[in-house]
Amino acid sequence: MADFTLGILGSGQLGRMTIQAAADYGISCHVFAPDANNAPAGEICNTLTEAEYSDQNALNNFYAIVDAVTCEFENVPISALGIAPDHILKSPGVKALATAQNRLIEKETAKLLGIPTAPYWKISSVSDLSDAFNTLTLNTSNENAILKTAKFGYDGKGQIRTKSDDSPEQLWQELNTDLAILESFVNFKKEISFLIARNMNGQTEIFPPTLNHHENGILVHSSAPAILPQSVIDAGCHYVEIMAHHLDVVGLLAMELFLTEDNTLIFNEIAPRPHNSYHWTIEGCKTSQFHHLVRSVSGLPFGEVKTSRKWHMKNILGQSVSELQSGYSNTNSYVHDYGKAGPKIDRKMGHITYFE
Repeated sequence: MADFTLGILGSGQLGRMTIQAAADYGISCHVFAPDANNAPAGEICNTLTEAEYSDQNALNNFYAIVDAVTCEFENVPISALGIAPDHILKSPGVKALATAQNRLIEKETAKLLGIPTAPYWKISSVSDLSDAFNTLTLNTSNENAILKTAKFGYDGKGQIRTKSDDSPEQLWQELNTDLAILESFVNFKKEISFLIARNMNGQTEIFPPTLNHHENGILVHSSAPAILPQSVIDAGCHYVEIMAHHLDVVGLLAMELFLTEDNTLIFNEIAPRPHNSYHWTIEGCKTSQFHHLVRSVSGLPFGEVKTSRKWHMKNILGQSVSELQSGYSNTNSYVHDYGKAGPKIDRKMGHITYFE
């Protein structure tokens, strides 16, 4: 598809891997980001625009030369995607982007669709937080909760684990926001993610479920396919599919869920983009998540998502960046270096995929 240009809003590693997949189909990519020149995606794209997401002239020029646009991360300003002309296919879509940017809207949407959620409360003041703690203590058997900003949280940022006897004033000051959500803590045995690809015609493909392990709110290891009861797999596939259709997603939608001791799935969050827990699909599936994203926005048919092996993905953070180099000596490993300028604590520098 040499005459097709994919625009990418954002310049991180997800954009970089999307560009690599697009190149397999002869598709050019144009990156738009404030830091496009010195970022993982900007280093390898065909063309780029370095400008603020609020620069309407730059956005108009960008949209004049691309055939479709996708968001590399879910905190792209909605206005930047919304300004795209009607003839430009928008991925994941304005509705999906707006939903993923607000944890309250996420939870309300899940609840509307019949996807189980933990008890939660909208918090916009110290008084709200105090009242929510009182309700938590009276109506649940769990005094633990998570206080999260409603917007702009990722990788464990913007959230505090709390107890009902903690000081609402101190917590509200520490979180430093005007809108938050308090979620009753879920006692879970596993965290699982499901990923669906959906194209402009509403056709879908669902990848095998992935089992995740987090430390300090950051994903450190994923394995797939997750060994689960068929009823759990069916429920997870149903939940991610009804969410994708409801939000009219074009591209990818990941959903993270908690699995309780009685094998009930509880909604955690969504991400309408390629997902860290599915990086194993680059080697593990005939058609990876990034290839499916490109196919979904360019009109190409979907590919195969099944896998015949047990796969693992390990994130390499700044404090363990030397593992990227040592990974090359393992014949079962595939090393992905994101080309970031300098390692920082908890910064994702790359990942290593390996199979059993």
